Amino acid sequence: MMSSKIAIMGAMPEEIEPIINKLENLKETAYAANKYYEGTYHGKEVVVAYSKIGKVFATLTATILIEKFGCDKLLFSGVAGAISDELKIGDLIIADGLCQHDLDITAFGHAHGYVPEGEVCVPSDEELREVAKKVAESKGLTLKEGIIATGDQFVADTQRKEWISKTFNADALEMEGAAVAVVCSALNVPFFILRAISDSADMDAGFDFDAFLESSAKISADFILSMVDAIEYK
Repeated sequence: MMSSKIAIMGAMPEEIEPIINKLENLKETAYAANKYYEGTYHGKEVVVAYSKIGKVFATLTATILIEKFGCDKLLFSGVAGAISDELKIGDLIIADGLCQHDLDITAFGHAHGYVPEGEVCVPSDEELREVAKKVAESKGLTLKEGIIATGDQFVADTQRKEWISKTFNADALEMEGAAVAVVCSALNVPFFILRAISDSADMDAGFDFDAFLESSAKISADFILSMVDAIEYK
């Protein structure tokens, strides 16, 4: 079996903490104003990092995981807001494609989300999505699949959400995924994005985000580590 390293990424420390706690042979490296955690999980090498929030930090972290640490697959786990009415708080969605809803050079006659030599929607790795579906089945979890839209703003405006839904056919919103997608696509690294829905159209006003983040991070960490187990290298 060929040697390999799997990158695991989140946007916030809370999202990677439950993963780091399960690793053996842990080694911490400070680099580029961030921390990277190398370790093993059931004998497989992994490198874990949180990017901080937003597309620029996500781009930086994903690039370092691949170029400096030599990771050849990347799994991203985090939270997202729902656009689709079918998504409820706590649902898990995997991205089959990712777009940048705030990328706009329409003044030059291009479509929203498009720049020359880029693509509006970057597809994620089909094999990793299949692995995820098998993991979900074994855990009795329902996985939704759809387009995730990324932008450098937290979108709370209903009209803006409706516009993103219509323009990109998107189901969920977050602030890092498409940046990771662009990096991995350019460097030919298979990638996978898992998001737990943290806010939706029918939100309860008494919703406690911090409590949700803690509970969803544990579910997502368990899911991602089960994927590490299930990934086979040919």
